[in-house]
Amino acid sequence: MIVFDLKCSGDHVFEAWFKSSNAFEEQRAQGLIACPFCGDASVGKAVMAPAVGAKGNQVAEKSPVSPDAFKAALAALAQIQAKQLETSQWVGDAFAEKARAMHQGDTPEAPIHGQATLAEAKALVDEGVPVAPLLVPVVPPEARN
Repeated sequence: MIVFDLKCSGDHVFEAWFKSSNAFEEQRAQGLIACPFCGDASVGKAVMAPAVGAKGNQVAEKSPVSPDAFKAALAALAQIQAKQLETSQWVGDAFAEKARAMHQGDTPEAPIHGQATLAEAKALVDEGVPVAPLLVPVVPPEARN
């Protein structure tokens, strides 16, 4: 996977991941890439600064986020995720199959969540299926007390 900074004709800069540089070009040629801010499909690569590591003898800076603030943010995200899952259907290990079927228009779109292997998740991303990992692990309904 490779990350590119992209820029639309409206000067919005955003980041996107692709399997390769060729995958980016193919998706752009097919009109599959659009600015998340304005929807503009006229998107190209933006100038990127190289990621250069610090010298080995330098002391790393401390994180500007305190552990308590990090825990609070994670708890807030978990609450948001739990609220979203209330209206989402658990599909278990059929997640990749069902997400792909919705993306291809074979079944109506609906909010779903479930399990997928790393290979299945990568394949969905490569196919352009909109998926996102859950931030907090979900216990399958059949495994709950």
